[in-house]
Amino acid sequence: MAVFPVSLASPSSRGKWDDRIPPILRPLVRAYLLGYASSVAPRLLALLLQHVTVARRRRKQATTAHDAPDGQPFLSSLQRILRGGLDWQRFPTFCAALVGGSTLLELPLRRVFDKLAKNLSDIARRSRSRLTTWFASFIAAWLSLQLLQSKQTPSFTDTVADPEDVAGAPPRTVRYAGRTLDLTLFAVTRALDVIGGELWHRRKLRRQAAGGWTAAEAAVSRLTDPAIFALSSGLVMWTWIYLPSRLPRAYAKWIGFAAAVDARLVKALQACRDGTILYGQDTGAAPLLGSMCADLGMPRVWGDPAVSIPFRCDIVHMGTSPSCEHHAAGRFARSFRWALATYLPLNLALVWRNPSLAGLRRALVSAARSSAFLGTFIALFYYGVCLARTRLGPRLLGTGPAARQTLDSGVCIAAGCALCGWSILLEQPARRKDVALFVAPRAMATFLPRRYAAGKQWRETLAFAASTAVVFAGFFGGLLVGVLGK
Repeated sequence: MAVFPVSLASPSSRGKWDDRIPPILRPLVRAYLLGYASSVAPRLLALLLQHVTVARRRRKQATTAHDAPDGQPFLSSLQRILRGGLDWQRFPTFCAALVGGSTLLELPLRRVFDKLAKNLSDIARRSRSRLTTWFASFIAAWLSLQLLQSKQTPSFTDTVADPEDVAGAPPRTVRYAGRTLDLTLFAVTRALDVIGGELWHRRKLRRQAAGGWTAAEAAVSRLTDPAIFALSSGLVMWTWIYLPSRLPRAYAKWIGFAAAVDARLVKALQACRDGTILYGQDTGAAPLLGSMCADLGMPRVWGDPAVSIPFRCDIVHMGTSPSCEHHAAGRFARSFRWALATYLPLNLALVWRNPSLAGLRRALVSAARSSAFLGTFIALFYYGVCLARTRLGPRLLGTGPAARQTLDSGVCIAAGCALCGWSILLEQPARRKDVALFVAPRAMATFLPRRYAAGKQWRETLAFAASTAVVFAGFFGGLLVGVLGK
């Protein structure tokens, strides 16, 4: 069982840059630098790309030397990003407090457990190293998350009038919790994976030893991660269509960018569900899809729900083709190219450190598989929608206005959500768990409010601390091993 190191290690196993740092403090320093890099690097990359884009646009438009781009805004933004990462209430300090605090607390706690060992049961005595790690991690996680939660931001504060409505009373500031919800759900998901994985592994060993391990149980082992991803991604896509405010803004924006769908079509689907659009009735919603049809070169009447029952799939296809199958294939091709432009440079960058023909081949295959996964995800979602509202749905529910209303008010989206996630089977088996555990916390967040009363924040802190302690005491991922120097 791995525990946090508290003893001296040979300098030969360390990087030269931290040889002079006391071994007990090395995890803290590494965690802080890693947290700072992960916090600042994406912002620096976005700033650089934005600066290059603006500079190119200005150079094309420039007619005199005075039109050259000014570097002062770039430098001020660069300084703001670099300084912002040093704020003691931000992610780097949180990482240092979590990892470093766990390490520093483990030594005194171990001494306490050693003194109590005589009074402990045999099981507790054998497990005191894990208990020490658990308690040290729990305390460090509790305090480090409170450090993040102590920072006030405008999106989690409101200014309201005095409830007693006293004349001349100044408004008061109400603070809400929820800033760290995504981080907490990430920890909870990882802890559940640790517990479930450990229980299933023990069951597998017992069954194999007894000769009773079946093909069905082996299939469960293979399909658990894909099923978790399929369920989680389906919930996320459903939420993105009907309840987008429950998703993180940046995440919802990325989904919209990848889906490449006209916002008017999404609003029409929402309107079908809430009854604003009713087939066979003039509810004043005709201009919504009518304007979209006009922009796509289609007759406006195709978007009028009082006349077109249902609105044609050509609108869902955004004018690319009347064929649902042709549209799905086109979606796959476009999404594959878009994803490959992202995945291929990243995979090649990893090979650059140790270039080889075999490494290049692995990078190309990995990028192609990941791109095919994302392309298939998008294509299956759209085809699932068409399958329900055009191909199979009318055969099962009928073709009348009421049946069409049912199909377009949720059934078609549910079909797309049910299909899209199984594209994960195209990914490498080793990556399926990582992708599933990335999406699962976001799916869990759809059942919770993005903001909640500050008085209930202790529940989130407790969940984070307990989950982090389970993860730290139960396993160490490759990243954590590098931070701790194991």
